[in-house]
Amino acid sequence: MNLAEQMKYADLVDIPRLQALMERFNEVVGIANAVIDVDGTVIVHAGWQRACTDFHRVNPQSCRLCVESDTSLVESMTRGSPFAVYRCHNGLVDTAARIVVAGKHVANVFTGQFLTAPPDTDFFRSQAQRFGYDEADYLGAIRQVPIVSRERVESITRLYAQLASMMADSGLDRIRQREATRALARLNATLEDTVAARTRALAQANQELSARESLLKQILDTSSVAIFVVDAQGCITQANQRMAEMFGLSLAELVGAEYVSLIHPDERNVGRDKMRALLTSEIAAVDLDRLYWRADQSEFWGHLTGRRLHHADGTMIGLVGVIADINARKLAEQKLQLAANVFSHAREGIMITAPDGCIIDVNEAFTRITGYPRDEVIGRNPSLLASERHDAAYFEAMWQALIGKGHWYGEIWNRRRNGEEYIQLQTVTAVRDPGGNIRHFVALFSDITAQKEHERRLEHIAHYDALTRLPNRVLLADRMQQAMTQAQRRSLRLAVAYLDLDGFKAVNDRHGHELGDQLLINLANSMRQILREGDTLARLGGDEFVAVLGDLSDTAAVEPMLDRLLATVAQPLNAEGCEFRLSASLGVTFYPQSEEVDADQLLRQADQAMYQAKLAGKNRYHVFDAEQDRHVRGHHESLEHIARALAEKEFVLHYQPKVNMRTGKVIGAEALIRWQHPERGLLAPAAFLPVIEDHSLAIQLGEWVIDTALKQMEQWQATGLSLPISVNIGARQLQQAHFVDRLKTLLAAHPDITPDLLELEVLETSALEDMAQASSAIAACCELGVRCALDDFGTGYSSLSYLKQLPVSQLKIDRSFVRDMLDDPDDLAILEGVLGLASAFRRQVIAEGVESLAHGQLLLQLGCELAQGYGIARPMPGNALANWVAEWRPALTWSNTNPVSRDDQPLLHAIVEHRAFIAAVASYLVGERTQRPALDAQHCRLALWQASDASARHRSNPAFANIATLHHRLHQQAGEVLEQHAKGQVDALEAGLSALNDLGTSLLAQLEALVHTPLR
Repeated sequence: MNLAEQMKYADLVDIPRLQALMERFNEVVGIANAVIDVDGTVIVHAGWQRACTDFHRVNPQSCRLCVESDTSLVESMTRGSPFAVYRCHNGLVDTAARIVVAGKHVANVFTGQFLTAPPDTDFFRSQAQRFGYDEADYLGAIRQVPIVSRERVESITRLYAQLASMMADSGLDRIRQREATRALARLNATLEDTVAARTRALAQANQELSARESLLKQILDTSSVAIFVVDAQGCITQANQRMAEMFGLSLAELVGAEYVSLIHPDERNVGRDKMRALLTSEIAAVDLDRLYWRADQSEFWGHLTGRRLHHADGTMIGLVGVIADINARKLAEQKLQLAANVFSHAREGIMITAPDGCIIDVNEAFTRITGYPRDEVIGRNPSLLASERHDAAYFEAMWQALIGKGHWYGEIWNRRRNGEEYIQLQTVTAVRDPGGNIRHFVALFSDITAQKEHERRLEHIAHYDALTRLPNRVLLADRMQQAMTQAQRRSLRLAVAYLDLDGFKAVNDRHGHELGDQLLINLANSMRQILREGDTLARLGGDEFVAVLGDLSDTAAVEPMLDRLLATVAQPLNAEGCEFRLSASLGVTFYPQSEEVDADQLLRQADQAMYQAKLAGKNRYHVFDAEQDRHVRGHHESLEHIARALAEKEFVLHYQPKVNMRTGKVIGAEALIRWQHPERGLLAPAAFLPVIEDHSLAIQLGEWVIDTALKQMEQWQATGLSLPISVNIGARQLQQAHFVDRLKTLLAAHPDITPDLLELEVLETSALEDMAQASSAIAACCELGVRCALDDFGTGYSSLSYLKQLPVSQLKIDRSFVRDMLDDPDDLAILEGVLGLASAFRRQVIAEGVESLAHGQLLLQLGCELAQGYGIARPMPGNALANWVAEWRPALTWSNTNPVSRDDQPLLHAIVEHRAFIAAVASYLVGERTQRPALDAQHCRLALWQASDASARHRSNPAFANIATLHHRLHQQAGEVLEQHAKGQVDALEAGLSALNDLGTSLLAQLEALVHTPLR
């Protein structure tokens, strides 16, 4: 079979050229044409009229006529006709001509859709109706069909016959060209056979070469060093197995990799420069230590040697390199260098001696601490540093510890080269050889002189009052313990005097704290000067002082000292151009006593005696009767004595005012019972009430209190003062069956007093003993118009259901929660919870134990306006209350304090929390606290508030950002101080603690200011 028989017509002609030619002929003769392969594939076509394309070949019925035309023409061509004509019964004519290449019929040329005479319009109109054509559109298409005469058809046929001949010639040329190509292919096949034979011979030679290379590779792979070759581009072309192991890569991963990728990232640029210099013959070879980079990104040290590698003809192949792993050697060198650096640059002094104590070497810190240059101490004995503060026994014990235990640790006083003594913290260690023999002694020491001085100052801060520089409560306890021990040892007496200034609060409130502080400082200095050298004067806080007077032969020996104290306080004091006169009330007790007492008991006794001095008229002293007190504590007075006292009217009521701190209104007073004992003076309730707690006498005394309170209200009303009184009701009195009836009788005896002026304060613990009975009794009282309050709320562990059951109108917050709320976040949280409960159950709330302006201000910020306590007034006789009410005015601070919004209440907790945290840090540093303080800066109250929506209204305030900065710095400073303490860096502790206190003061001031920011 020749090439022409294998190919189709489309493979023999240039189709784009043929298409252009046929289109050109169509333009010239006006007859549509097409070239179609013998298998029916249309190769090119040009100029087919719309009658054919848009109507006849689209409609299924008329398309059958077109198919008849196509079939007839194809059959004629197949039978060998060179040219054929087909006339349709509608008058349209189609023609066809064969295309023969190399004697083979490969394609046909079709022409058609033309007329030899004008069309029969009626016929074509009927055709449009028959086949559903658009008549106008169809007749328009028929009119476009060209009309050609028979003569012109014959000439056109000859023209297309010539066209077919031309196309056949073109195809023959291409066939000849392709047959030539096949001949060339056969020639190529012969050539390939020859090349294959040569290739087999070359493979045999390569096999022999591979065997030699394999032997060489085995030799290289057994090497302990990495051996590799890189090309001129710096890529590894060969490497041994040791190199793969050294870098943690496979050989396949190594080959083709860039050599510098194996160098540590920090040295790659230098490595690349070295490699280029070697490749360009700038340097002859490399020999250096370098950091390399393993596949797991770990580093190691290697020693590299490398030089250029050449072919036998002298042309350069690349570079050959050898890497030896020297990591172990380098690490050893680094350890030695580190040891040398530690020795040279350590802040601690280091001294190395021989076994006989002869100094071998010292570091720079040794010279800095001692002042001795290195060359001046080498070969000498450490005794040159001795301060003579330690005796021979001290050093003997040191040497015994060194020989026996191998080390000694402790503090030692030494002398510098300039003669100055200093204290150092020192560790001495014996260094032994493998045989256990001592080869050297190494002493490591640091100068802790500044630390000791700082500790002394911290101890002073912890044990002395910041305002007066007098011992505080902590140091007082220690001094009292020492004085008590000394009194016992010497068989002498000890006096403890408790001093409280009379009228100081009024001066402080009227003239301000700064003047008040100055008066306290002046008084402290004056009192200290009149005491003996061995006596102690301490300040407990506020205007309260304690004097510890020892070495007394008898109790009478203390009287001149007490008189001097009273006289000193009574001297006029000048401040800010004004003269002030104060007095003091003194209570004194003695030690030893017939019973064992401790320091706290002595203070309580002196405090109780001081209170008696105030009740007796102030500006005097009162001696505590220990024997009488022992009798009271032992027997709490007999029931007979108490019954007699009640019959002889020895009991009295004192009244403590209850006020609205914001408005200044006095809302009432609490009646507090006292026993005006004919011999022992005024006794507090604790001396007698516990005796009658479970006796019917408690009911009699309780009714006396109610009746006396009602009488007092009558007396006040006579003077124009109408003031409610609250009385305490004990459990026994509340639980008696006829309690309400007795109350009615007492009220009826005082018809001028309306029941709503009387309030009964029921202890929470009493109410819980019999909830049903208590609830019923309180409800009955309320029906009478008598108000009821739940006293000491929060101490009885009551549930919310109990609170709901008790029909009380007021809750009285126990003083224990109020007293410590300024410094204890937990007490503040409890207090806030009680206020929340009171609000939820619609109960009025009043706080006990308000002892300072700060207590009152915080309560007002929390929304609690009602209060009582020593910060407002001490209990007083009934006839003194009217004058007090007339004169009393609330502190301006209280009047100007508004409740803090609920969103800002976390700020109050933050203030207390951070005040407590700073105090805890200071206590921890001076050893008063063993547990390290912890307050997470991200989860403390302030941080949580700042991150919450509650702080939104403050975020535009510049102080908000400042607080965040101060807060961060405070926690950071606290962490640094605690870390300095942990590391023993005492020289920085004082400054660090001072900075912490300053930051705390600034932060708390900013928070206070933010709390007072008005709502907008």
